[in-house]
Amino acid sequence: MSRSFRFLALTTAAVLLSSCAAMTDAEVPAAAAPVAGTPSYDQLLADVRILSADDMEGRDTGTAGGERARAYIVARLESLGIAAPPVGRLQPWTLDGRTRQGPKTYNGINILGLVEGTRVPDRYIVITAHYDHVGISEGQIYNGADDNASGVATMLEIAARLKDAPPEHSVIFVAFDGEEHGLLGAKHFVQAPPVPLSSIALNLNFDMTSRAETDGHLWVTGTYQNPTFRPILETVPADGSVSLAFGKDTPQDTGENNWVQASDHGPFFTAGVPFLYLGVDYHPDYHRPSDDFERITPAVFASATELSVSAFRALDRSLDR
Repeated sequence: MSRSFRFLALTTAAVLLSSCAAMTDAEVPAAAAPVAGTPSYDQLLADVRILSADDMEGRDTGTAGGERARAYIVARLESLGIAAPPVGRLQPWTLDGRTRQGPKTYNGINILGLVEGTRVPDRYIVITAHYDHVGISEGQIYNGADDNASGVATMLEIAARLKDAPPEHSVIFVAFDGEEHGLLGAKHFVQAPPVPLSSIALNLNFDMTSRAETDGHLWVTGTYQNPTFRPILETVPADGSVSLAFGKDTPQDTGENNWVQASDHGPFFTAGVPFLYLGVDYHPDYHRPSDDFERITPAVFASATELSVSAFRALDRSLDR
């Protein structure tokens, strides 16, 4: 996540497909069969653990680690049976971004999936999460378990749920590249959308969803700009120790406490597309080498994920009525 636009410095399709083919079953684990009526979070946790492992090398844009992360996410979408949209599974882009040393041109690749809606298939909810992080700096790997392997895992969990119970709106899933270098993947998606922007009812962006123990909240940013969404989400009850909280989006919220342009929902907002952002507050491991899988409390992450699923379902039911 580049909430304060701080970051640490540090392909082709054929290469990607060969990387996917080389992955073992252990690297792309199948979800364990849960006890009837009891959700299993084994796959959710496995997704974070694998994406934030040292061999992903911090998933920086344009690196071998970023390519491995992309191959893993593509393989997961394929294993879930999530179709590619007509424009294809991959959306490559070239844009100028930022580093601590100055401007740099990046070549990144967004990953797309599509689930068709049952009630309003020509209206779209775009669910997003960035899969890149800041890579390696001074010999230390910034694994980015919370930022943002967790958001990608949450998105994949929602995708799995929608295969079992289809949504009312069509859903485009996008794993963005280049978020840490200036929201680059999201900017390209908005500039070259696979569907008209006017057909997008909502961008629902997940960035840092696993460490809600800081204050017990999964924060919802964007209801100040889109006030009709708040009554819908206020009906979503807490799950375990985690509840939704609203804010960080008003003119009174300044600096690092204003998240309206802090992650990949920013370009959607700038383009006039309704958006909501769900994520936890800052914690001591944010943008540090210590943002590791072992710092995540599974029960807290599971509760935040259930809240995310419930938030999506409530919005999906209520929009375009």
